[in-house]
Amino acid sequence: MTLEIIQPEGLDNPKTYNHVIVATGSRLVFIAGQMSDDPEGNLVFPGDLAAQARQVFANLGRALAAAGARPDQVARIGIYVVGHRQEYLPIIEEARTALFGDHKPTDTLLGVEKLAAPGYLIEVDAIAVVD
Repeated sequence: MTLEIIQPEGLDNPKTYNHVIVATGSRLVFIAGQMSDDPEGNLVFPGDLAAQARQVFANLGRALAAAGARPDQVARIGIYVVGHRQEYLPIIEEARTALFGDHKPTDTLLGVEKLAAPGYLIEVDAIAVVD
């Protein structure tokens, strides 16, 4: 599996994601939106974005591992945050870096009114490319 990072001329160089990744591999892994659930499917850390973000990215890591994929094979993530505000970015970036380290998949971050159930503040989905 190869992820080719391209930094387009004339675009900024973000610290937590890349604008373009060209992926080559033999398998695509699609991970559904992960939320701050425990193994029994119960919401954990209601009202605490930082704790929910840590749980969400940990759950994403578990889902990737179950599919035989590593975090550094993720080409794209989608991040959905209830009532997103600029000051949430460092909180999300810290949780994200805990899973991805120096790897910076492409991403889209959307502020949303609500998620699938009350109390959830963040959800993250992913696409990985593996050999």
